[in-house]
Amino acid sequence: MTRTVLVTGTSTGFGRAAVHRFARAGWNVVASMRSPARETELRDLPGVLVTHLDVQDAASIDAAVAAGLDRFGRLDALVNNAGFGLFGLFEATSPAKAREQFDVNVFGLMAATRAVLPHFRRQRSGVVVNITSGAGVFALPTSSLYSASKFAVEGFSEGLAWELASQGIRVKLVEPGGVLATRFGQRAGEEAVHAADLPDYAAFLAHAGAVFERLRGDRRLATPEDVADVIFTAATDESDRLRYVATPDIVPLVSARRETSEEAYMALMRERFGFATPRPRPRSDLRHLARRPRSHAPAPPVSRARRTREPRGLLRFRTGPSSHARADMSPRTCPFHPKRKRERSGRAGS
Repeated sequence: MTRTVLVTGTSTGFGRAAVHRFARAGWNVVASMRSPARETELRDLPGVLVTHLDVQDAASIDAAVAAGLDRFGRLDALVNNAGFGLFGLFEATSPAKAREQFDVNVFGLMAATRAVLPHFRRQRSGVVVNITSGAGVFALPTSSLYSASKFAVEGFSEGLAWELASQGIRVKLVEPGGVLATRFGQRAGEEAVHAADLPDYAAFLAHAGAVFERLRGDRRLATPEDVADVIFTAATDESDRLRYVATPDIVPLVSARRETSEEAYMALMRERFGFATPRPRPRSDLRHLARRPRSHAPAPPVSRARRTREPRGLLRFRTGPSSHARADMSPRTCPFHPKRKRERSGRAGS
C-alpha cells in the first residue's frame, strides 16, 4: 500500500527538498504552500498534489487535508515545515511581529497537527514530524523570539509524543542548523528588525553581525537535500526516538547544551561567540546609595521578664511567665497588709 505524506511550506527549502525525497521513495505527497498558482515543477512529479495551505488560515488547512484524503484516500505522515525566522533586538520588535512569529511557527504548526489527528487515530497509526532548529536547543542573540518559538515547538512535541503514543501515533523532531541555498536567510533578512533608534546596542550589533557573517561563510554547512534525508529517516523510523539533529555544524553546541553542566555550556558559548555576560556595577557607581537616609529600625520587643511599675510606691505589678498580672502583697510594699496595720496601731497608741 502506497503511503501518503502532507508537507507544509513546500515552495522552497526543506519542504521542497522533502517533496522530492518522499516522491523518489514512492510516496504520495500533498505539497502545500501559500501560493500554489505559481508552482510548476512539483506538479510534474508523479504522485504529487500541489495545493493551497496557509498555517494562519484554519479553513485552508482543513481544505488541504480534505484534498489529500480525496485524492489519495489516506494520510500516513505530516511534516510541519512551514515557518520563518524573525531576527533583531527584542526591544526593537513590535508586539505585532512577535505575535506573528508565534502564529506561524507555533500555533500554525499546532493547527495543522490538530487537523490530521482524527484520521491518524482512526487508523491507529501515523507520524507527525516537526521541523524545529538548533535555535530550539540553544539561543543566540538577535534571535530571541525565533528561539522562543522553536523552544515552544520542542516542548510541545515532547509532551504530545507521550499523549499520541497511546493512540499508535509517533512524533518526531528534526533539528537543522545552518544550511546553504535556502530562502530562509532571505526571508529572515526581509523580516529583520532594525534598531536605528537604539544606538546603545550599536557596538553589540556590529559584533553579532560579524559573528553570523562568519558562520554563513562556513562551507561545511549542509544542503536542503541533506536535511530532507533526515526528515525522511525520521518519518520512516518506527522506534520511539524523538529527536534527530539534522546538520553536523550544530552537534557541538547541542551536545554541550544537553550533555554538560550549565557552567561548561555557557563558557563554550562565550568562547565561541565572544558575547559578554552582565557584570556587577563598579563600586564607584554605587556611592549615591550611601547618601540615602537610613531607615529607622523598629524598637526591639520589650522582654516580659521582670517588667515592673510602681505607682507612687503603693503597689507594684510584676509580669512573669504567667499571662496575668498579680499584686505583690508583701508587708514591705503593701500598706494594707495586716502586719503594717498593727504597726500603725502601735504608733497611734504611744
